[in-house]
Amino acid sequence: MSTHTITTQKVNFKVFRFNADKDYLPYYENYDMEVTSEEVVLDILNRIKWEHDGSFSYRRSCRHGICGACAIKVNGKATLACKESMTNMIELFGNELTIEPQSIKRAVKDMIIDKRDFWEKHDAIKPYLISDVDENPEHEHLVTPEESEALNDADLCIQCGACHYSCPVVEVNEDFFGPAAFAKAYRFEADVRDEAHDIRLQELHQEKQGLWDCVKCFECAEACPKDVNPIEKITSLHQMLFKEGVATSNVATRHAVGFKHSIARNGVLDEGGMVLYSERAAIVKHIPLALNMFRKGKIVPPWGIVKSENLDEIQKLVKSSSTAKF
Repeated sequence: MSTHTITTQKVNFKVFRFNADKDYLPYYENYDMEVTSEEVVLDILNRIKWEHDGSFSYRRSCRHGICGACAIKVNGKATLACKESMTNMIELFGNELTIEPQSIKRAVKDMIIDKRDFWEKHDAIKPYLISDVDENPEHEHLVTPEESEALNDADLCIQCGACHYSCPVVEVNEDFFGPAAFAKAYRFEADVRDEAHDIRLQELHQEKQGLWDCVKCFECAEACPKDVNPIEKITSLHQMLFKEGVATSNVATRHAVGFKHSIARNGVLDEGGMVLYSERAAIVKHIPLALNMFRKGKIVPPWGIVKSENLDEIQKLVKSSSTAKF
């Protein structure tokens, strides 16, 4: 009969503290604690409140890893406190751990943040079905199983905001809608009953606030407690912009098209050529960086590109998978 051995480790927690009602600036409090191999991050938050400072504040709810209420950051990593084991955190970061709210600049009290911007972005993408429905319908608007599957679990989003505040673009760009809003937009764009495709896509296409500012870091996918995978929905929305004819010529759309052209032409990526295609005349500003990259072998001139040995197969794949014209 096997037995489970509980181990302990001493960990120093550097914890973000701030009370908007009385503190001018945030500060960090240090707590040295013995941590067992059975504890999760939420246990540590509870112990700090129960054993050290009763004023310590944070959100919690289900304790089953499905509501997102207890989302915080540990050493900068988006973390669902009730789900992440301390053993994993120590293996990843060592015995010095910094606990912070999802967004320091939105902190209200310790781990609690003001999520007003999240809801404003959520509302801005028209997160509801828009359809000219007959007030006295004679039958239901039936949706087939295949059409329902096209939602791709986007309807599972619970608007917890975990992905939103794990996104580095949200932190630096106040206009950016964020991954949760994009996932919700996809939920209705993929719904066959919705009739506002062009209207919603036009808003999502806008520079600075829209889809093209996503940096593809996948932080949102890791943070989501419901496995909605917002980055996948963002990619699908990119494709919809082209398919629906909404995409217009800008540096972002030309970047996507240039990527396709480069692969179709060489079977490999011509980074210098893609930047030239994307930026056009504005490429002048990148010349110093390009020269530095050239010296270090990061880019090669067009005549130096070695085409793929499987170019014919790659070109067939590009042709068969390219359904949108631009």
